[in-house]
Amino acid sequence: MYIDDFIWLPDILEKIVVEHHVSQDEAEEIFFNKPKYRFVELGHRPNEDVYSASGRTDAGRYLIVFFILKPLNTALILSARDMDNKERRRYERK
Repeated sequence: MYIDDFIWLPDILEKIVVEHHVSQDEAEEIFFNKPKYRFVELGHRPNEDVYSASGRTDAGRYLIVFFILKPLNTALILSARDMDNKERRRYERK
């Protein structure tokens, strides 16, 4: 899987910044720093399954980003936050 474009809904971006203290740039950086992708759940509509990307920002912060894979290598971002301890251990085993 390769992601090189992003869709950000204003309400989602605001929540990520205010509640999780993750900037748009940080969330996008992990997609270009060898992330580990994982299927999370089937979508409510066909071809709208939810995936996660775990990775590190350029500054070394460990983040997990949840998204819907759209056509043309595009991710509709649903959430982004710091990895918890379990997620970080799983990422380190990659």
